[in-house]
Amino acid sequence: MKLKVISTGSNGNAYILENENEALLIECGVNFKDIKNALNFNFSKVVGCIVTHEHGDHYKSIQSVLDCGIDVYSTQGTFNSTIFPSFGHRKNVIEKLRVFRIGGYKIMAFAVQHDVADPVGFLIDHPESGKVLFLTDTNYCKYTFPGLNNIIIEANFSKEIIDRKFGAGSAKEFLRDRVLRSHFSLENCKDMLAANDLSAVNNIVLIHLSDSNSNEKQFVKEVYELTGKNVTAAVKGLEIEFNKTPF
Repeated sequence: MKLKVISTGSNGNAYILENENEALLIECGVNFKDIKNALNFNFSKVVGCIVTHEHGDHYKSIQSVLDCGIDVYSTQGTFNSTIFPSFGHRKNVIEKLRVFRIGGYKIMAFAVQHDVADPVGFLIDHPESGKVLFLTDTNYCKYTFPGLNNIIIEANFSKEIIDRKFGAGSAKEFLRDRVLRSHFSLENCKDMLAANDLSAVNNIVLIHLSDSNSNEKQFVKEVYELTGKNVTAAVKGLEIEFNKTPF
């Protein structure tokens, strides 16, 4: 199994979890041509697209995805909040904390906190990748997850950096407050990782880093020091082995 990062961050988010036979598209918040290129134009292996929420940087190419015959899975609240009036039979409404299957992937959505209608994170299970946690665009997660093998997690900003730039009295204090309410900081990320059993984890991939309020090397270093795992900061075009075992 491989994880492909098509794009990550406020400019757009899209990821592919794939093996030779099937691919799961996670988010579609980029130009569709970038998704096509990442798939080598092989849409037949795509078993579905799962979407966390309706913000454009996660949902931008939804109509093109549907037009290519790919089923989309998200919450009813997310579908209701989009600008697209009809999804046809490709629309699949999911319920939080209820496992559903897309091809060889077993998936469970869970609630997160973001400034949208009904956002979720995903727990994805596949025989090759094991249990994969996908968590982004939230300021809190009330769940822990036993038996994780790979983790894709937001580390959007450092509270130290954002306090220094946009603290009390700053003309942009409202921006600071919005980020604090809607995204995972490095500190949130580390707390979340510390709350889970990481004994079987192979990879931790940090996603959605802010261009101006993060420090990639620092974030990777601190998460590695906390966990001792293989830690990677996601960048456009990254491909990484994402297997249940490291061998």
